[in-house]
Formats: sequence, C-alpha cells, structure tokens
Amino acid sequence: MAVIEVEDLAYGWQGEGGTYRVEVAALSIAPDSRIVLTGPSGSGKSTLIDVLALALAPSVARRFTLNMDGTPVDLARLWQRGGRGREALARLRARLIGYVPQTGGLLPYLSVEGNIALTQRLSGRPDRARIADLAQRLEIADLLPRMPESLSVGQRQRVAIARALAHRPLLVLADEPTASVDPVRAAAILDLLFEASAGSALVIASHDADGLAGRAPLRLSPRITTGAGGTTAVFVPC
Repeated sequence: MAVIEVEDLAYGWQGEGGTYRVEVAALSIAPDSRIVLTGPSGSGKSTLIDVLALALAPSVARRFTLNMDGTPVDLARLWQRGGRGREALARLRARLIGYVPQTGGLLPYLSVEGNIALTQRLSGRPDRARIADLAQRLEIADLLPRMPESLSVGQRQRVAIARALAHRPLLVLADEPTASVDPVRAAAILDLLFEASAGSALVIASHDADGLAGRAPLRLSPRITTGAGGTTAVFVPC
C-alpha cells in the first residue's frame, strides 16, 4: 500500500513575475521507494516538497491521501476543515514525515543532540539509542554536545538528516540537501541519506540530475509552459 497517493493535484500562487502553478497528474509513493524531483531552479520542486510535507495546502486535489497503519487519510479534506484539520495535519506531519531543508535548518539554541531529538519529542517517541545509532552512522557522534554555530555546512546537513530520521518516519523529504556543499561532500551526503533512510520512502528535490543518476528508480521532471495564464510546471516521469 502506498504511503502517499496523489491524483490531479495543483498548487498555485501569485509571485512578483506573475502567476505560477505546479501540477502533478499522478504520483504514488510506496514504502521504501526512492523518488527524485529534478528540474531547473524555480520550476516548483521545493513547492511540491512543501505540499507533500503538509506545509502548504494544495489549491486543488482530486486525490491526496496518506495511508497510516493501513487506513487512508484524506489530506485534501483535512486542509478544507480549517483549524481542526490543520491541527490533525500537524500531528501527522510530526509523527510520519521527516524533512531535510536546503541549509539544514537547525535550531541555534539547541545542541546537535537536542536538534536530532526534536522530531522524537514532537512525535512523542523518545529513543536515545536511535539517536546514538544515527549519529554513529552519519559520523557526527562526537558533535552531539556542540551547538550548530560551530558546525560546517556539511556537518549541519548530516545533523539535519539524523533529525529527519530520528523518529522513524514513513516518508522522508529532502529539499536540495547538497546545494551548499562541494561535489565530493555532496556525493557523501547523498550516500548517507540513501543508506540511513532505509525503511522509509524517500523523495529528494534536486537540480543536480547527474549527481542522482541511477540512485532512484523514479524521476519526475517538470514540463514548463508559459502563456497568458502564467507559468505552469507539470511534473511527469522522465
């Protein structure tokens, strides 16, 4: 059973340069799947990641469901319910989704260990052994007492990966996780991300199609059209 199923989903917004719209005709994210969203900067990859992360409400969705313990949850309907629906979405996000932002997004007032433990705390599933295991696998065990300001960019990304995986989510979403590092470090970070996320579905947004070649069986790339109605990016398998 798919973790998330999408059919005729779209998100539109008004930007400085006009009207923009991201569309997905169909997408099924299975457990343990590996999916890459590719395309140039500004094509809507990060927007789609945020919609899948339940951070942005889709403008329209014929189907947008999450399967939790064999029970499908209608995410589109929850968005329509207002405050109570958003509270339910926040609980689902905290429990079932791990997110790796472009620049790590670590909280500056928490130690490395505190940042990693944050997702466990929010989901109500503390597990110090899990933190220790991830820190060892991601080669950041000696960094646990340190504060984010003392870390390199690559170290921050590894901490962000550990935080995204600490609560054993069903779905891991990574938005340009190697955008701020050199090619050698980028390859190492991707290797760690793919290895450490075993057991979770993984979706990565990246403009570096070559660096991800062969890593994921499904790649979605946007077909972009610009006209009187604005710019539309429709993500399709490539």
